[in-house]
Amino acid sequence: MPTGVHSALLQRISTRPDGPLDITWLAAETSKLPLGRIRLRWEPASRGGWDVTVHLGVTSAEVLLGSWPAAPDDWPRLVRPTLYEVTGLCAALAFATDALDLSNRLARV
Repeated sequence: MPTGVHSALLQRISTRPDGPLDITWLAAETSKLPLGRIRLRWEPASRGGWDVTVHLGVTSAEVLLGSWPAAPDDWPRLVRPTLYEVTGLCAALAFATDALDLSNRLARV
């Protein structure tokens, strides 16, 4: 990772199974993750490969989504299914929340 950063914020996942993960670097002093956002962190593993962790921002904290110790060099392909499923779930939950908010507002009219 570049100097002064400690992780990356996932911006987009390609729809192709072998497609890229688009990220934005997060500065070391970055605090809490925004709701529904995913943070990736990877560093060289002691025995080779990469130690990869993924966290999700929820309302009051960050939760660990997964940890892949000593992942091979193609680790993005390894973690992609988890990231893809979680981003889909977050999008569905956001849609459902918006629909409930609209329904509640309409019920008060």
